[in-house]
Amino acid sequence: MNSEQAMIERFKEYFRVLHRADLSRLREFYAANVVFRDPVHEIRGIVELEDYYAGLCADLGECRFEYLDEFVGEGSAYIKWIMHFRHPKLRNRPISVRGVSHLKWSDRIEFQEDFYDMGAMLYEQLPVLGNVTRWLRLRLAS
Repeated sequence: MNSEQAMIERFKEYFRVLHRADLSRLREFYAANVVFRDPVHEIRGIVELEDYYAGLCADLGECRFEYLDEFVGEGSAYIKWIMHFRHPKLRNRPISVRGVSHLKWSDRIEFQEDFYDMGAMLYEQLPVLGNVTRWLRLRLAS
């Protein structure tokens, strides 16, 4: 296993059970000037990223990642995953969302962009909006 593959394996193991992760270890993986993007946020810098994860993990009942596939190249990787989580604001029910993370690094991760279905993660979990979202998906699929 080369050093890049080893780094990705450590990264995946760290995030495998996010709600139990030691957030003080984030600096082992991320550069000081990291840029993190997802469908909701754009975060710049390790301090802002630490604050983001602290807020995220504070309310989670569970958050774990199941890794499906990956492509690791020189200085970048794509990791396909399913995030399984429970959150009290979403009726504390188990929710599973598929996504992909794109990572770029030299010594540590300098860029991460997560792609996932915001509808499956949030909109479909809300009583009224969930029914409308599911109805729209069915209409578009037919």
